[in-house]
Amino acid sequence: MINKIEEYLGDNAKDLLSHECKTISKDRLHLPGGDFVDRIFVPSDRNPRVLNNLNWLFHTGRLSGTGYVSILPVDQGIEHSGGASFAKNPDYFDSENIVKLAIEGGCNGVASTLGVLGSVARRYAHKIPFIVKINHNQLLTYPNQFDQIMFASVEQAYDMGAAAVGATIYFGSEESNRQILEVSEAFARAHELGMATILWCYLRNPAFKKDGVDYHVSADLTGQANHLGVTIEADIIKQKLPENNGGYKALNMGSSSYGKIDERVYTELTTDHPIDLTRYQVANCYMGRQGLINSGGASGANDFHDAVRTAVINKRAGGTGLISGRKAFQRPMAEGVKLLNAIQDVYLCSDVTIA
Repeated sequence: MINKIEEYLGDNAKDLLSHECKTISKDRLHLPGGDFVDRIFVPSDRNPRVLNNLNWLFHTGRLSGTGYVSILPVDQGIEHSGGASFAKNPDYFDSENIVKLAIEGGCNGVASTLGVLGSVARRYAHKIPFIVKINHNQLLTYPNQFDQIMFASVEQAYDMGAAAVGATIYFGSEESNRQILEVSEAFARAHELGMATILWCYLRNPAFKKDGVDYHVSADLTGQANHLGVTIEADIIKQKLPENNGGYKALNMGSSSYGKIDERVYTELTTDHPIDLTRYQVANCYMGRQGLINSGGASGANDFHDAVRTAVINKRAGGTGLISGRKAFQRPMAEGVKLLNAIQDVYLCSDVTIA
């Protein structure tokens, strides 16, 4: 298995597989394992029904019992438009094929819209954990607006037998205060009804792009978004893989005064290595008490390399898994299954260790 992973990684293999993290040591983390729900969530305020659904999520698919998760997310029909998402493979306009891909691909769960999952709930809700995404950015206003609004209720997710609800907050946006309140209330209700919670912790502000650098993917700003997400009791955090650092410093250049940061974040807690940057994201999830799953990103020319690279970085940083959609569903189902399995093999491979 390790030989195939090295083949996918190519020239990146040695750097990623042999890196030693000297910032936040692995012994300070709450790492994934077969006992993760018992070890981490049983002492918490989650009720037994939430524990049951978390246990179902962590014990489904090829990664069952490992403490890692591989989730298929397909809400792009709203977030990016149906045409932009499914033109490459029109079969996925059919909602049933989304769930079939998750099952055939050995995923722990499938995350999608109320409509997608509701349309096939009686056939599949007992076969694979459903994660109902309850808010979306509807992309039909002109000009485009970027604001997550509620499309579904927690009760609707509960009624269809969902194991969890998912939501997005655009941290840093003008609408973020409202979104935090809405999602916090929804997550409290989901926990009350016995469902787990997953938060897409995304940044959104034009000011986060500065001097040609996109700080929407900086470790320091995404790390703080994660920290806000676990504060409203997200059980799992979805975050983009960090690509740079120093967002706070860039936004504070000149006369501006943005947020608060400590220089030791850059001198002691991170380096420029992607594993160290991702470990800082994990640290902000209460040192891994709430699992970090990184997103797979858009489909491109080197999907297998990119997906395996992201999985290796996430695992070695102490993360909990990957949530990859477009790379899988924007290709024929057999190839999509192969890609999902390639991601899962990273977490099944004992030779890929925690850095």
